Amino acid sequence: MRHLTEEFSLHTICEEARCPNIWECWNNQTATLMILGEVCTRRCEYCSVTTGKPTTTEPDEPLRVAKAVERLGLRHVVITSPNRDDLTDGGSSVFAETIHHIRARTPECRVEVLIPDFKGDTDALNVTLDARPDILNHNIETVPRLFPSVRSQGSYRRSLDVLAHAKQPGIVTKSGVIVGMGELMAEVEAVMQDLRSVNCDMLTIGQYLQPTKAHRPVSRFYDPAEFEALRNTGVNMGFTHVESGPLVRSSYHAEQQGREVRH
Repeated sequence: MRHLTEEFSLHTICEEARCPNIWECWNNQTATLMILGEVCTRRCEYCSVTTGKPTTTEPDEPLRVAKAVERLGLRHVVITSPNRDDLTDGGSSVFAETIHHIRARTPECRVEVLIPDFKGDTDALNVTLDARPDILNHNIETVPRLFPSVRSQGSYRRSLDVLAHAKQPGIVTKSGVIVGMGELMAEVEAVMQDLRSVNCDMLTIGQYLQPTKAHRPVSRFYDPAEFEALRNTGVNMGFTHVESGPLVRSSYHAEQQGREVRH
């Protein structure tokens, strides 16, 4: 997997975000490919992706991604990006072009996109939606009370609005929550209710792990029984799939989840 990403000059969020499941996923020849560079225009307290001034976009990147997907023979691929607030459309057109190239070369492959909020610009979001991804994932990440400190350049309401707008016939929506950053269990359940209120289909819940000493410290570690309780709560709320556990991340077991999705 590393050889392939180097060959096509691609980045993976697996490496950039220091995902604890990287070896399990890579051994199964799955990865979440990151387009639009490896530098994010935002600084979130929990995220290890580099913050700074991004480079310009690479016109051939969507095709390189599609070639890598074809080479691997993937049946399900996740495409994500850092926030690119420096771009007029936040990079939405690059997501769309990547989807089109993948479909042209590997039409049987399901395409899941894990998108930023595009600053709430629905015209930008529509560009990605018009490319018809099978699953559109936008992570809410935390509870409203913690948003100003954890995601200071984001907005809880804006993220919900993105998911609400994305809910269109044939497109499955998905979101993720990180626990252990200072929230209460009742607040997590309230977020889950808010996600269901905008008809979000799938949910991932995982434990926050401090990437470096410069990042937000862990408030507490949830035990497996609590993750199972949250999973059961989510299923009872009507989510079609809930992946909940200490090492769960937004793309964990995405291929298995995607088997429920049909073109």
